[in-house]
Amino acid sequence: MKNTMAKDAEKLAGKLKKLRRRIHMYPELAYEEHRTSELVADTLRAAGIKVTTGVAKTGVVGLLRGGKPGKTVALRGDMDALPITEQNDVPYRSRVEGIMHACGHDGNTTTVLGAAMLLAARRDDIVGNVKFFFQPSEEAPPGGALPMIEEGVLEKPKVDYIIGVHVDSMIPVGKIGVRDGHMMAAADDFSLSILGEASHGAKPHLGVDAITLQAQVIMALQTIVSRRVNPTHPIVLTLGTIHGGYRQNVIADRVDIEGTLRTLDPKDRRDGVRMIEKTVEHVTKAFGGRYEFDFRDGYPVLTCDPKVTAIVRKATRELFGKRSVVEVAEPSMGGEDFAYFVNRVPGMMLRLGTGNKKRGFTYPWHHPRFDIDEDALWIGAAVMAHSALLCLTDG
Repeated sequence: MKNTMAKDAEKLAGKLKKLRRRIHMYPELAYEEHRTSELVADTLRAAGIKVTTGVAKTGVVGLLRGGKPGKTVALRGDMDALPITEQNDVPYRSRVEGIMHACGHDGNTTTVLGAAMLLAARRDDIVGNVKFFFQPSEEAPPGGALPMIEEGVLEKPKVDYIIGVHVDSMIPVGKIGVRDGHMMAAADDFSLSILGEASHGAKPHLGVDAITLQAQVIMALQTIVSRRVNPTHPIVLTLGTIHGGYRQNVIADRVDIEGTLRTLDPKDRRDGVRMIEKTVEHVTKAFGGRYEFDFRDGYPVLTCDPKVTAIVRKATRELFGKRSVVEVAEPSMGGEDFAYFVNRVPGMMLRLGTGNKKRGFTYPWHHPRFDIDEDALWIGAAVMAHSALLCLTDG
């Protein structure tokens, strides 16, 4: 079947481009993916695939049973968009003000739909089953992956392998990025309030200045990464928002801060939480203040299974040659709730190259001018479909 997979996929190029643009023009935020879910379900049904809707609110699951019994592999795409105003001047620009597919989930969803079409046309020759997961709310923790798992998507039939896809404008179109081991980081969030005592701005000695205090806290927190963590261990500590004060002549009694901790090592994750709170505790106490700290566990580390990754490498090379595979040198410190899936069954996430400098497709994820080279869609569909077939025969 590999001899015709790429050719059949290329024949779908125009259809996939139209599907992607329909999704792109009408982006929907987490758990609001009603229009997208309907389009996904209709497309799967048209291919003769059994469909279940309303999974984890707005998720969709397709089930394709092959002509012969065997194992089950799942392919996953995510559907939600971001609260960003698109700046691209293109015919398929977002029609929804303030919302756009700035992370490429429209491309992820379309790629899996393409794989579903290719596999449905080969159902009689498939040994086993293929599930298609279209997940809501990847962008909004706690995410949609875990609720889908809790609703039983990995069972009946039991999933043996899973492959996810994410478009990547840093990888040229025509290339597939793969990596053994850690692909993306654990992404945790926290809220921190620095509490002082209000006073008139002319009499600072009668209060405890929360603004001055937060400056000391911020500087102290920077030493966690620079001086207290093994420098060979990737860790990111970012303070993303800060709000405090009332007016120019009032000593502020409260400053609220929000941040994120990104790690690849479970011990660094545990130690990082402890060091943040201890640092805040001792600094605020030294200056006569207090604090409130709320740490929220986010997505776990996304670790790619070497066996499944090897299968995707093989599938890509068989379809498009050795040079079509790009080894992703370093893990991203971004988070992905696909990690919940690969924590339960062997799996991996491939990076679908969508970058094209000549056509201006160079902007990173979450940028208001993010866009993709749509020629990547049929390539990704072919690779996912062929990878699924290899998984069902264990490579």
